[in-house]
Formats: sequence, C-alpha cells, structure tokens
Amino acid sequence: MIEFKRKYIDWANTAKNLKLLRRDNINLRRYVCSQLNYDKGECSGECETCRFDMDESISQLELAKVFNVSESMIVNWENNKSRPQLDDLLFYSQICGLDLYDVIVFCE
Repeated sequence: MIEFKRKYIDWANTAKNLKLLRRDNINLRRYVCSQLNYDKGECSGECETCRFDMDESISQLELAKVFNVSESMIVNWENNKSRPQLDDLLFYSQICGLDLYDVIVFCE
C-alpha cells in the first residue's frame, strides 16, 4: 500500500515568496505594466523597447489593481496577515511564469 504524507502550506514563507516575486520577477513586471498601461494607450506590447523601466519593482498598489483587490490586501498577503485564495495563487504563478509549487512553500 502506498503511504502519503500530508503536506501543509508554510504561509509565512509563501508570503515571503510573494514579496520577492513582486520585487524581482520580470514576467510579473511585464504583465502588470501591460495591464496598467495598455488601457491608457501607452503599451505597445514591445517589452524590449518599452519606455517603462522593467528593472523597477512593481508596487503593491499596481499589483492590487491587476488582482482587483485593495492595496491593503496585497500588504496582508505579503506580511502573512491574510492568505490569498487558491485562484489568486494560481493566477500569480501563471503571470510569473512559474509552477504553483514554485510559489507555495510546503512543510510536512
């Protein structure tokens, strides 16, 4: 018989991952930039020649706009005061170009 061990999400380290990704994931930066600037007519979709700085981290407010939540919700996710829902974590991992298991930290 196969034995499975139950895994638990380490929410504190998952929260740290979310903060790191917001500060240092170029895929997330490009996605947020395109979403916030496309409606203004400022995004050409050509990220390599974009006039916006791709090396700059995105703000919690910018990320909140993309997720359609309040800025305080992003702050709470990153400080482990509240937990993002699974669909938010899936969306986060998709726009970062990562597998969900690269975003969530598990412990046994």
